[in-house]
Amino acid sequence: MDAPVRVTLAGAGNAFGDGGMLQTCVHVQAAGSDGALLVDCGATALTGLKRLGLQPGDVSVVAVSHLHGDHFGGLPFLILDGQFTRRVRPLHLVGPPGLQARLERAMEVLFPGSASVSRRFPVHVHEVAPGSSALVEDVEVRAYEADHAAGAAALALRVKVGGRTIAYSGDSAWTDTLIDVADGADLFLCEGYTFDRAVRHHLHVPELIARLDRLRCRRLLLTHAGPQVLARRAELDLELAEDGMVLEV
Repeated sequence: MDAPVRVTLAGAGNAFGDGGMLQTCVHVQAAGSDGALLVDCGATALTGLKRLGLQPGDVSVVAVSHLHGDHFGGLPFLILDGQFTRRVRPLHLVGPPGLQARLERAMEVLFPGSASVSRRFPVHVHEVAPGSSALVEDVEVRAYEADHAAGAAALALRVKVGGRTIAYSGDSAWTDTLIDVADGADLFLCEGYTFDRAVRHHLHVPELIARLDRLRCRRLLLTHAGPQVLARRAELDLELAEDGMVLEV
């Protein structure tokens, strides 16, 4: 049996800081590995990582679900942090088609001239359409189509690292594709944004509860919770993610 993989929630919240939580950033590290994976990299990612003593320079792969700022907006900061800390480890970014162009625009908006700077480390962008996958640095990222509007394809993801499978809904209204995403996963990180009133392109917790018997994952953790869900924390029979939570899967 492979050694457990450590999953640390450097950010478990949504775009609006509900519950005082940071934006999505999930740090994944296999036992004995000197590299780490991030699943999404929201704008607050560096704050979350450094607050927990996790070194940004150790991140070798970032898997990005979609191109909204609370899910990919930390990439310019991660890249610049590497530049100013004299990083040499290559950085691989895996995400939907359009990631390369959107990242370059974001870097130029936030730090003019930064997109064309020569650095000591390469940044490799691997764009994956729904139904395809990429294998980089011993991490396999498989992409599925999510029901979310982001100006480019939005993905749900399955990542395999250290002999474990971590599934991630990204932001998505319910779609039966999530059954395949979660199938057999050691951990399913699933959006749980609303409870009283559904919002387009986001997962409504009552719809998820009605389909729990169709999800064949070992553990399910709700992320990206909105105020309606947070207010029901005590009564929900579901596990809610918190900033700083550490899991072994």
